[in-house]
Amino acid sequence: MGFEQLYRKLSPTIKWIAYKLNGRYRSFNHDDLYQEATIHLWSNFLKGTLRDKTDSYILQGCYFHLKNYIHKVNERSNIISIYAALSTNDEATVGDILGRHWACQDCRGNLHNKFLAQSIQDNGFNPREKRLLVYFSQGLTTREIGERMGISHVSVIKMMRKIRVRSQKHLDEI
Repeated sequence: MGFEQLYRKLSPTIKWIAYKLNGRYRSFNHDDLYQEATIHLWSNFLKGTLRDKTDSYILQGCYFHLKNYIHKVNERSNIISIYAALSTNDEATVGDILGRHWACQDCRGNLHNKFLAQSIQDNGFNPREKRLLVYFSQGLTTREIGERMGISHVSVIKMMRKIRVRSQKHLDEI
């Protein structure tokens, strides 16, 4: 059996495994984990270690590889809270911690807005809505977006309305 056949057969289950593992760890996107599992599968296929192995065995190997990968990367990562650093040192300012460039309120606000927008997009929209947002961010009109997506401009307006409502829900949670 070739790699393409094996990949097609196991891909849905690997996606499910990556999705389930992503729920436990915030530092990963499930697409990142899926890609890591696919690379692991490809490298084992090239080595020939997958010959005469059952699908269950191969999937379990992908699962354990992802768990080890997550463990290694989480050990290396170091999450720093600016506010924790400020609370331990009364004399420190945000400028001292972040440097002069990121100390200005506008810079922090812009950075916060970018992270917030990315978080909303990652957690609330389907691929079609994400594509609409990309077109919208490029400055296209609703009619141009509709033409590119193969839908009417009225559908674009309705989708944007749904996106606004969903985005507001995320903003209300903050």
